[in-house]
Amino acid sequence: MWLIALVLGLILIGCSQEKKTQEMKLVKPGVLTVGMDATYPPFEFINETTKKFEGFDVDLMKAIAERMGLKVEFKNVAWEGIIPGLIAHKYDCICSAMTITPKRAKQVNFSIPYFVASQVIVVRANDNRIHGVKDLEGKVVGVQLGTTGEFFAEKLLKEGIHFKLRRYKTTPDALMDLKEGRLDAVIIDNGIAMWMAKKCPEDYKVINERLTHELYGIAVAKDNPGLLKAINKALKEVMEDGTYEKIYEKWFGTKPNMTLLMK
Repeated sequence: MWLIALVLGLILIGCSQEKKTQEMKLVKPGVLTVGMDATYPPFEFINETTKKFEGFDVDLMKAIAERMGLKVEFKNVAWEGIIPGLIAHKYDCICSAMTITPKRAKQVNFSIPYFVASQVIVVRANDNRIHGVKDLEGKVVGVQLGTTGEFFAEKLLKEGIHFKLRRYKTTPDALMDLKEGRLDAVIIDNGIAMWMAKKCPEDYKVINERLTHELYGIAVAKDNPGLLKAINKALKEVMEDGTYEKIYEKWFGTKPNMTLLMK
């Protein structure tokens, strides 16, 4: 009898330990704290008038938190320190137009993809010299530090296309220098590129060549599998009930390709 009791006890201990590992850890009880670099419209930015966070990622995380039964708070974090901050548990997750890459996946876990993106070239509206990557030869090109735009530009340099590469802390800084003539081109994500070209057609033009195929994900610390599971569940619900499409249309003016996203 004592042997049966011992075995049952070990099973119960194992079950409780498994349950413990699946519990989601939160920086603040009842609140999903989201880290983002709020300098990247239309994905995340701070409204100059209201001083509130706005953007596609902001609306998406509000919807996800609602389905998780949590309140949501946003923390503005410089891009270069955003992953270290997550690992140090300064916030619960990152939703900041972050491309899922093998290098980043070694440091954090990612949710299922929530956005299909690509790198594109942006030039001044009246510039007819650049039609593709080969035309970057001899030009001055801007990128944001630590982004897939920077990684792609470095790849082009290694492949023998020679240009001067300038790195910026934020994408808006790079776009401003492009507008002012201090750059010939900027390599950035298609989402912000299309948004800026639509907003300021007299200043910017997007070269219609997709340089990469990327997927954005929500990053979670590796020691927080319970939170990742809960976020994935809520994200799937948002995608399946039509909420995602409404948010997408609000910020990009078109319907998303859900087949491409969820395949």
